[in-house]
Amino acid sequence: MSSTRRGALEQPSNRGGPISSETRINDRIRVPEVRLVGPNGEQVGIVRIEDALRLAQEADLDLVEVAPQARPPVCKLMDYGKFKYESAQKARESRRNQQQTVIKEQKLRPKIDPHDYETKKGHVSRFLGQGHKVKVTIMFRGREQSRPELGFRLLQRLADDVSDLGFIEANPKQDGRNMIMVLAPHKTNKTKPKANA
Repeated sequence: MSSTRRGALEQPSNRGGPISSETRINDRIRVPEVRLVGPNGEQVGIVRIEDALRLAQEADLDLVEVAPQARPPVCKLMDYGKFKYESAQKARESRRNQQQTVIKEQKLRPKIDPHDYETKKGHVSRFLGQGHKVKVTIMFRGREQSRPELGFRLLQRLADDVSDLGFIEANPKQDGRNMIMVLAPHKTNKTKPKANA
């Protein structure tokens, strides 16, 4: 009985090491046959792995496994070095596009001094001019919490003052002791569709 229990415990370790996320190419593909796709995307069909490797060698290309889960796995004839370079470029480009949406924050008090208001408004205008979104937070203290309309009016005034640079993306809403509004720039919305077209 103890031997069967030991055998049951040892079984999982015989399944092999961790699955590699690395793409398999050429001799690393260890299956009897593959569904082959040509260098221009044309379907060649199901071929033996030896024939697929020979075709890759003759065309001076790599045999790359593109769909390992398929039965049989799908492999494509391509220049693997160029493929890796292009996918790295695409990843870098998508990261660059993601970083463009930066949210800046500006905090105000309901009873803000006119001079301070002008300074804060200048910061918001600058952020919107640079193409950033701005999260404007009104912080209430003590009895100010019973007068949310003061914060609402202040946010509306700020939105009107910077309406030539941006618009209200998220309307003012109470969040505990704070009231929050998000402003987004006009420029990015106008220039992005042109760039895509």
